[in-house]
Amino acid sequence: MSENDLFPESSGQRVTERSSSRLGVMVTGLLGGSLLAVYALTTPFLAPAWRKVCLPFVPATPAQVQNVLRALRARSGTLVDIGSGDGRIVIAAARRGFQASGFELNPWLVWYSRYKAWREGVHHSTAFHISDLWKVSFAQYSNVVIFGVPQMMDQLELKLEKELPRCAKVVACRFPFPNWVPEHTAGEGIDTVWVYEAGSFKSHTAEEHDVTLLKGQKMKVK
Repeated sequence: MSENDLFPESSGQRVTERSSSRLGVMVTGLLGGSLLAVYALTTPFLAPAWRKVCLPFVPATPAQVQNVLRALRARSGTLVDIGSGDGRIVIAAARRGFQASGFELNPWLVWYSRYKAWREGVHHSTAFHISDLWKVSFAQYSNVVIFGVPQMMDQLELKLEKELPRCAKVVACRFPFPNWVPEHTAGEGIDTVWVYEAGSFKSHTAEEHDVTLLKGQKMKVK
């Protein structure tokens, strides 16, 4: 007679323990996989918030898109959307004949934008880049759209003043630049856009630079 026949309860207990152990391993594996998946999905959305200056993704309203296009209606050439989100500004601009590019930190939004541009038939005139705006030069663009936040606008002013050609036009959405004087505005409330001519703010910067040099020369003479 076998041990299992002599102690049937003990044998059943061992089977139950082995089943429980396997179930525990499966549950642990599923839980770990789920947490890893959640981390992979959410990290690209949360990572920008860990930076000193971030561009949170807030989709442009249809009115904002139309206001941007209206501000650029007499323009053509290259366009860049800084913090392009789901690509709606870039795609709308491409439909109007612009060679449009978007820069965005969130890879999921960039991949979605590329798919959306392909689906809408404008992928040949659009480009989407996973990149930090502070590590990119915008010198090649004659039209710039920015959905910024107040704490970054001062720094972005300086960057664009140095890099943009004098023929460029800048359209700021939701928040204006703190020191530049807009050529005009369009829309109301959160749909407001501010339009700036690079020739104006670059001339103003050059004048300030000349004044600073003159003051320095006078100080030396004294």
